[in-house]
Amino acid sequence: MYAVVSKESIQLPPGTVMSMPGTWQDYCSLRDSRGDGSIPRLKYRHGEILLMSPLPKHGWEAHLLARVVEELLNSQNRNYEAFTPITMELPEVGGIEPDYCFYIERWQAAMGGRRLDWRVDPPPDLVIEIDVTSYSAARDYLPYAVPEVWLFRKTGLQIYALQAGDYSLQRFSRYFPQIDLPDLIACVLQTASEQGSGVALRDLRRQLMQ
Repeated sequence: MYAVVSKESIQLPPGTVMSMPGTWQDYCSLRDSRGDGSIPRLKYRHGEILLMSPLPKHGWEAHLLARVVEELLNSQNRNYEAFTPITMELPEVGGIEPDYCFYIERWQAAMGGRRLDWRVDPPPDLVIEIDVTSYSAARDYLPYAVPEVWLFRKTGLQIYALQAGDYSLQRFSRYFPQIDLPDLIACVLQTASEQGSGVALRDLRRQLMQ
């Protein structure tokens, strides 16, 4: 499969994942070579650089999961801030680009979309990653101490909570403890694939209002 990776340009076919050794400086050069773009996605961890060019399905699923979170928060009259795309970086330690991030309990820290310094500002309360290529891992967010990470894979939603310095798989979210999120999201995605995203989200909104 054709791929070009250099400090001047990055070209990866959709659906491609590439891993290569590299320094923090190499990562920064590749990141800067994208200009204002956000593709391919980049990740830096432990002397390794990972690149991933997402498929359209990746963005479709990320959008729906984020909208589900928004519908749940709005139904509970809870405030929040959300971002995409976003790059989280700790110099020489890690760089990562979640599909979506939410500030829920600490929403005031991110009001107005202000620039965040990950060395001093609080991390998002929740990040969402769509993982169709084994590119993502909850432990990648350990340097940032993100309280909760959602990974959506072919097998469905996986919820990871930060506990005692590591991530453990949970059935329920700390932010929506009364809701069976894996089942709810599976139903929303099935309806969206059969009848469209608008229908799926309107159905969810009606259920939440009952």
